[in-house]
Amino acid sequence: MAETQQAEGPAATPVPAATAGGGSTRVIVVGYSAKPEGRAALARALAEARARDAEVVVVHTSPDAELADLRAELAASGVPHELKEAADALDPAEELITTADARDAEFIVIGLRKRSPVGKLLLGSNAQRVLLDAACPVLAVKAESA
Repeated sequence: MAETQQAEGPAATPVPAATAGGGSTRVIVVGYSAKPEGRAALARALAEARARDAEVVVVHTSPDAELADLRAELAASGVPHELKEAADALDPAEELITTADARDAEFIVIGLRKRSPVGKLLLGSNAQRVLLDAACPVLAVKAESA
């Protein structure tokens, strides 16, 4: 079994080290909130990580009360992961972009929500910023309709 290394940051969790053979670990960064679009992004990131034998770095804006559920879901997934709290909950886009750059991520997964016509006029959404400013590819997923 691979050794465990301590991830960085105050809200980080341990993650398995890179696999034997000296290869670097593939990384997928995902933006998470407890909203439907955040849950959809996490589900897709975990599926992609399984398919690609990759680690998931979850950048979250969840309050402490919701972290236990998130940690349990990540642990149950069996996917190597790091949990990272966004330093500025009002600007998680910057944290996603910075984390993806620092970890040389293959891509970022974000969730999208439906916006009203007026909302579409108000530029500056976090999703739009990630789509336009990220150096790596971005996979945008929608939450399933109720």
